[in-house]
Amino acid sequence: MQPLPEGSQAPDFVLRGIDGKEYALSEALKQGPVLAVFIKTTCPTCDLILPYLNRLAETYRREGWQLWAISQDDAEASRRYAERFKVSFPVVVDDPGWPTSRAYDPPVTPTLFLIGPTGRVEAATWGFSKADLNALAERLAQVLGEPPKLVAQRDDGNPDARPG
Repeated sequence: MQPLPEGSQAPDFVLRGIDGKEYALSEALKQGPVLAVFIKTTCPTCDLILPYLNRLAETYRREGWQLWAISQDDAEASRRYAERFKVSFPVVVDDPGWPTSRAYDPPVTPTLFLIGPTGRVEAATWGFSKADLNALAERLAQVLGEPPKLVAQRDDGNPDARPG
């Protein structure tokens, strides 16, 4: 199974966050790229990647890009999960039947899509990979005009990669 391929137009979506706000991809893209990460609260690889995503969100200024976790679980489970991992970015809940997940077709959780301001998928990766996280951080740094920063150290006690 392959996710929505790089270079393709990202399907627009509007999802409600666990904070009660609505998040519309088309609106967010007016301010810069969006890193959309599909997760499940029962996914051990999601547990592994969330601290790195928090670090990514905290490493680069919040203007000019956005990071959203798209949960495939209900709002209450997603809220508890976000609290458990002290998630520092919006968590939105895919509607019943997972229409957004079906449109993007993530092969596993987590799956990450970097969606550029033009609405095209600029990068897609799935599972946990420190190399992929650092490459995404470098791409964001270029867009933001900042020096790239390492968000996933090699010898930090976690594996360099893990399938989803």
